[in-house]
Amino acid sequence: MKLSRRVETITESATLAITAKAKAMRAAGSAVIGFGAGEPDFPTPPHIVEAAQAAAADPQNHRYSPAGGLPELRAAIAEKTRRDSGYEVEPEQVVVTNGGKHAVYSTMQVLVDEGDEVLLPAPYWVTYPEVIKLAGGTPVIVPTDDTAGYRVTVEQLDAAVTDRTKALIFVSPSNPTGAVYSPDEIQAIGRWAADRGVWVMTDEIYEHLVYGDATHASMPVAAPELERCVVVNGVAKTYAMTGWRVGWMIGPPEVAKAAIRLQSHATSNVANVSQRAALAAVTGPLADVDQMRAAFDRRRLKMVEMLRSIPGVSCLEPEGAFYAFPNLSGLLGRDLQGRSAATTLELADLLLDEIAVALVPGEAFGAPGYARLSFALGDDDLVEGLSRFRDLVS
Repeated sequence: MKLSRRVETITESATLAITAKAKAMRAAGSAVIGFGAGEPDFPTPPHIVEAAQAAAADPQNHRYSPAGGLPELRAAIAEKTRRDSGYEVEPEQVVVTNGGKHAVYSTMQVLVDEGDEVLLPAPYWVTYPEVIKLAGGTPVIVPTDDTAGYRVTVEQLDAAVTDRTKALIFVSPSNPTGAVYSPDEIQAIGRWAADRGVWVMTDEIYEHLVYGDATHASMPVAAPELERCVVVNGVAKTYAMTGWRVGWMIGPPEVAKAAIRLQSHATSNVANVSQRAALAAVTGPLADVDQMRAAFDRRRLKMVEMLRSIPGVSCLEPEGAFYAFPNLSGLLGRDLQGRSAATTLELADLLLDEIAVALVPGEAFGAPGYARLSFALGDDDLVEGLSRFRDLVS
């Protein structure tokens, strides 16, 4: 059976694959502890669930609605964006999508043509290179590592530019590293992109999950001269709503109109009940978010402490999101109770087989030698999983 070239060139999401394998082992009776999930372990706040329950009973939500999103939700997202980041936009610039991932996909479809190059700092979220390729573009990887705090510089970006460069994908706070760029760094990158005529898609899905002295800055606010900018975001991480599938993209009017045309044929509207739930989320209080962030902060510090206690492992302290991204290269080639791993991909398999601990190897993020561990899991499981890891290595 011959399938399309575009499908054959993409790879399955490594994070979803690891999570699925861990769930299958758990269902078979194994006491698996999974550090792979990219979602909060908290329930959606009650007031949001109640809004969805009321919406499900309302016949107006049983019919098609505008492809670009409910007008009241688009207006609320515009207001939420002004409130949270200081970015002034009109509701017409907002397109409601089927999750943040769909917003990323649509942005690339609207901006990128065959042969265009898209700058992609690594480590990167697993979906970014795939959506670039699906749009006919070429990902141009700009590597960073722990010595640079996983933050790309203007000099690196400038060295990677060619006459085919169309866009830059930028994310802060970062999945998978937890790195947070300073407002000055974001301003410098935004001004560089404006000078170069490069589009920027900035992913702000983790905007509320920052810790310590770190602060989130929105690129079009830090660098207002950057007119070629699309902001993608959603309710998934901030409000523990990954399964509700509501995201959005914000861009210049012509970009928003193009995305709506695309969406009108691809998916039509996002489920109305989910949109009503998202409306309650973005217009409601942030008290539940504050409590969730406090728990993540506690787990973040504990995870870093325990990872640093493992011989051969080093780990920067993440400043945002809910991931640590330790350097595991010191474990490669070592005897680990009769087995060894030459790559972090092999190491991830070894850990799952030997101690029922699931993490995502750095190869999935363009960073061999590293791994992503989510601290969006219970405190007891976090300690137990990392204790198993330490005992195996020690």
